[in-house]
Amino acid sequence: MNHQEKRVSAILSFVYVLRLLGIFLLLPIFTLWASTLDGGNNKMLVGLSFGIYGLTQAIFQLPLGIASDRWGRKNVICIGLSLFALGSFLSAFADNVIFLTIARALQGMGAVSAAVTALLADLTRDEVRTRAMSIIGLSIALTFSISLIIAPVLENIIGVSGIFILMGVLIIIGILVVRFIVPDPPQIQVKEDVATNIANLPLVFKNASLWRLNFGIFALHCAQMAMFVALPFVISQYVDIQRSELWKIYFPVTIIGIIAMVPAVAIGEIRGKLKQTLLIAIILLAIAQFGLSVNHNLIAILIMLSLYFIGLNIAEAILPSWVSKISPSTLKGSAMGVYNTAMSLGLFSGSLIGGVLMQYIEANAVFIFCGLLMIVWGLLVVGASVPLPVKTFIESIPAAWQNHLETLNYRLREMQGVTEIAFSSDKKILYLKVLPKNFNHDNLKTLFAEIPDYVSK
Repeated sequence: MNHQEKRVSAILSFVYVLRLLGIFLLLPIFTLWASTLDGGNNKMLVGLSFGIYGLTQAIFQLPLGIASDRWGRKNVICIGLSLFALGSFLSAFADNVIFLTIARALQGMGAVSAAVTALLADLTRDEVRTRAMSIIGLSIALTFSISLIIAPVLENIIGVSGIFILMGVLIIIGILVVRFIVPDPPQIQVKEDVATNIANLPLVFKNASLWRLNFGIFALHCAQMAMFVALPFVISQYVDIQRSELWKIYFPVTIIGIIAMVPAVAIGEIRGKLKQTLLIAIILLAIAQFGLSVNHNLIAILIMLSLYFIGLNIAEAILPSWVSKISPSTLKGSAMGVYNTAMSLGLFSGSLIGGVLMQYIEANAVFIFCGLLMIVWGLLVVGASVPLPVKTFIESIPAAWQNHLETLNYRLREMQGVTEIAFSSDKKILYLKVLPKNFNHDNLKTLFAEIPDYVSK
């Protein structure tokens, strides 16, 4: 990656994670705070006010991504972020749960993730795009971990209303950065590995393997939201600790989760053990949920949350990698669009279900529900096909080869380690899936350097 690509990747990663603050920064503190508002005694409404953000994210995510192809990436991003900022400021002044729910819905309408990734694709070369996208993935993981730790501290200093105002200010900064610092793309290009194509959605929906993964990300985030609807109440009831000191619980368990995740995912990727690694993660998640349902002392909570964050981090890393491995290259953008929508629906459903169970049963019912959901997911994974340990190369096709794609396709299939060959609709981009242990990238460079007219004779 050159200097501008690194700079753009860092800036757009910042913009991308801004929208996630609407969930991450509120996760450990929202339900306790919202329960103090007018109408907050109804835990179902509290859960709805938290999760409505995910519902409007799911509704607007794909349309805004598609709109950015027509109206311009930066225009759509700025409009979406403006909605998020307005919702944040309104949330700060909410004095009842109904008004808070409306404000949170407005926050979620700022669903700019698809437009941001499309802009990043426009501003980076094809051969480094995967690396640029990985920077966004890393920034999401870091933001989640940091948010859990600093949220209780921020609440003690500026209150939850202050946190909403801080979000709004950060969003305004994000708008200014996008408008005046991020360069305009030379042209808007719809790239199959990033963009969602409506015409491709039926093919994605028919893919049973992708449905298992979509259910997985739905279940993971449904359980996460339901759990954090109940967990703050459990901690405040059974653990002698001030809300401003909750970081002392979240800090060690998030660190343990990150440290354990790195070698686990590396083993899964390098040794082709993604399925086994994911199953272990799901088992840890189930144990954590059932454990939280039976024991609420501090030591038990720390142990169960450690298991939970290990499983969560592993699953969060493996699922998008698995989607990438099994999606046809020209459907990858559409597959990820459906996957992200399923995640947002999980955020909404989990918050609402958690609130209903808290209102009409008790906290333990929430954890039992989450544990059962993990078991269902685990059974689906048991029946899933093991993905090949492939790596995707995205290469610009030399102009001399663009009129000789049949010959290029034939020559590529002769190369050892190649598992899938696809060309973009404009015939300028090659998507190549390979087995890294068997594939020699220098052979591809040598082929591209040849003269196709001579080769085809």
